[in-house]
Amino acid sequence: MDKRINALKFALENEQKEREFYITNSRKTRNMAGKNMFKQIADEEKEHYEVLKKLHDKWEQQKKWPATLPLKVKKSLAGTILKSMSGKKAARIAGNDNDLKAIRTAIDFEARGVALYTKLEKESTAPKEKAFFNLIASVERDHLLSLRDTEEFLTDPASWYQNMEKPMLDGA
Repeated sequence: MDKRINALKFALENEQKEREFYITNSRKTRNMAGKNMFKQIADEEKEHYEVLKKLHDKWEQQKKWPATLPLKVKKSLAGTILKSMSGKKAARIAGNDNDLKAIRTAIDFEARGVALYTKLEKESTAPKEKAFFNLIASVERDHLLSLRDTEEFLTDPASWYQNMEKPMLDGA
């Protein structure tokens, strides 16, 4: 229990730092797709922070997982950013090395977030607790994939456009 509440404190600090990083870089990034990606993820990290803060406060108060707190976070919209930018001229402004460095730092953040929330999920025994951490891990995973996509977009736009125009193969 103490271990998980400490991990939750750590997660709160992380969400706060990440959000500040995304806000700062949404202002600095020249490429519109990167700018919009950072802004969207900053908004989503703010929501995560608020939900985790409520959880943390209740948990610390009750000394157990809160039974009454509705714990939901919205699905990530980060994946829609590049698709919405694909036809716009503003998205063609090349990203510079700083933009790419910021994207790669963000990829690292999100990978660590996925690992942390997956670990918290595995350590949980209560089904609601497991489900909640699984949900946050999956949103962070969406961020990670969207950022990797943005990295490809910034480093090799031609391949990115080519991949986007390919029909998706569904293995089902």
